[in-house]
Amino acid sequence: MANNTPTAGGPKVWFITGISRGFGKELARAVLDRGHVVIGTTRDGQSDLPPHERLHVLPLDVTNAGQVGETVTRAHALHGRLDVAVNNAGYGLLGAVEDADTAATRQMFEVNFFGAVAVMQAVLPLMRARRAGHIVNITSIAGLAPGVGSGLYAASKFALEGVSLSLAQEVAPLGIGVTLVEPGAFRTDFLTEQSLRVTGGGIADYAATAGAAVARLQAQNGQQPGDPARGARAIVAAVLSPNPPRHLVLGTDAWNRVQARQQSFAAELAEWRAVTLGTDFPV
Repeated sequence: MANNTPTAGGPKVWFITGISRGFGKELARAVLDRGHVVIGTTRDGQSDLPPHERLHVLPLDVTNAGQVGETVTRAHALHGRLDVAVNNAGYGLLGAVEDADTAATRQMFEVNFFGAVAVMQAVLPLMRARRAGHIVNITSIAGLAPGVGSGLYAASKFALEGVSLSLAQEVAPLGIGVTLVEPGAFRTDFLTEQSLRVTGGGIADYAATAGAAVARLQAQNGQQPGDPARGARAIVAAVLSPNPPRHLVLGTDAWNRVQARQQSFAAELAEWRAVTLGTDFPV
């Protein structure tokens, strides 16, 4: 089991990317409310969170690998350790797969996947040296059960899920934990132009599928069922628990989608079991 109490009885130091708004901002609040230290990042190094003696804000563009290393070094120097690292920075890209813009897709992957990997690669040497720490990667329910119109965004989250699950096995013997947070629809600004891009839309054949799905999502803005403050508190509680989960699904809608996906997958496995097991060399 990973050692998640490297500073038993005292505050932990949380490094959180993307605290300017949404889940990142609420998570910073929740961590501070629990008496811990937040070293948060925003692209410009500014935050409208109230000044706090346990809050530090640093500028960071996660797509700049050199800046990632420098920022993690600065963050570590503030308190001599990083107990928890949260990859929260990211944004959405919606549209049909066929006519998605390649440049826009690559840029999203630079933030959602490669940026997160760069942060992990920067913090892991520090955590390995202490044989303690926890990495939290904010993915999405789309990374477990993707919906129509979110294929490229889901791909970036599937990628982060995959690397995180492999990493968890690599670092568990070193006292380091990994948790994947998979939120459903939470009432943040994720569905606004600040956090969401729409690509393509020029193929009429997809108007009733991807096009309609994108329109439904945009219309849902401000009506999402998930409470980001409650979600943030749930993340903090999970990370600080004696046995943090590998997966933390958040929201009733996310729970329902995971359940439906598991049932569908199990049924398909059972239906094709004979074919699956019939592909080995004869014994």
